[in-house]
Amino acid sequence: MTDADAVIRRPEGPPRIPGAPAVRPKSAATLMIIRRDGPKPRVLMGKRHGGHSFMPDRWVFPGGRIDRADYRAPFATDLKPEVAAVFDAHLKPGKGRALALAAVRETFEEAGLLLAKAAPPRPAAGPWRAFVEQGALADLAALDVVARAITPPMVGKRFDTWFLLADAERLMSFERQPDCGELEEIAWVDFDEAQALPLPSVTRMMIKESVERTRDPSRPKPFLRFRAGAMRPAHL
Repeated sequence: MTDADAVIRRPEGPPRIPGAPAVRPKSAATLMIIRRDGPKPRVLMGKRHGGHSFMPDRWVFPGGRIDRADYRAPFATDLKPEVAAVFDAHLKPGKGRALALAAVRETFEEAGLLLAKAAPPRPAAGPWRAFVEQGALADLAALDVVARAITPPMVGKRFDTWFLLADAERLMSFERQPDCGELEEIAWVDFDEAQALPLPSVTRMMIKESVERTRDPSRPKPFLRFRAGAMRPAHL
């Protein structure tokens, strides 16, 4: 069984109600932050609360659903042209940037870390208020696209998730901001340590993908989706 098959055969989350139509997946983005200041590269991971209906007690990358505010949030640097081109090939104009902003915002909300550049604090409302009050604006130029995966239709809670990558040196600080942290705990773990954690199958696959990408940065970017009754892996 391949890693792609595992994503389908062992889907996490509540099952779809029998006879009900497939749930439409919600757009989301998650961020893999790689730290390279030790003997081995380490990735930021966090443990989800046991009360969650989706992947409880699993270790994941910070991330979450796109919010309408992400379409108009300010930023310090824009996406690199080659990254924007990947998004634009599959999404409506502006949605790729909004997904990237969602990943940066959720990383702050869940892990208390700012992938950002210093900026004068400014007033704001909604989900970006706490972020910009830190004197920070999102550093979108730090991001690359790793993969995209859509939760299988047999699951009752579905996401169309873009997996993004950034180097930890682009963080404003390694110190977690106070009053942040929806994840129960966070840790920097090397890839072998990460594989030993209780992970969702798609997260495990993305860690393996990251290892391969360190060896070959030109490697095609996976697109995992379920079509015509089976997993149909493709590339972005």
